[in-house]
Amino acid sequence: MVCVRAGHGKNARTRIRGLGVPRLNIRPARVGDVPAICDLIRTFADRKLMIRRSLGELYESIREFLVATDEDGTVVGCVALHVFWQDLAELKCLAVSERAQGRGVGRRLVEECWDAARELEIKSVFTLTYVAEFFEKCGYHRIEKADLPHKIWNECVRCPLFPNCNENALIRTVDAAPALAGAGLELATAGA
Repeated sequence: MVCVRAGHGKNARTRIRGLGVPRLNIRPARVGDVPAICDLIRTFADRKLMIRRSLGELYESIREFLVATDEDGTVVGCVALHVFWQDLAELKCLAVSERAQGRGVGRRLVEECWDAARELEIKSVFTLTYVAEFFEKCGYHRIEKADLPHKIWNECVRCPLFPNCNENALIRTVDAAPALAGAGLELATAGA
């Protein structure tokens, strides 16, 4: 597989030769993208692979989302970066349409989120997922869910699998060292 990048950052375009993805644009989501984001998330929420999001919830958090669009402007993927504290954020709502899976769309969305976190000077980004292997390929490493601050469980109680969830917790840090040893404890004691 050969990737040719033109530009960089949120307006970068990528051509992936031999895989049928002519162009991919990663950009901040717009309110007009919300129905497509909702449909993507619903596809995986129906399979109990992620938490369902209402339209209202998505509109309220639209600034947290990035979308991947094909050359026709169709949304083929989405992801959100939710900031919890000065040095901790969550990558969530990663969803890629079935027709675009296996073509690097998810990886590009994860990398763009990581770039956005670094621009905000956030040192650690965690995720809760059933596909830990994918995130490990993106530079994340597994941690114990119990090491995460209690505040992050706010959304989990809405999940149909709570409290018997088998999601894995993973984290990526600027220094690639286990980060929650300090960050999680600081958040817990700071009343987060």
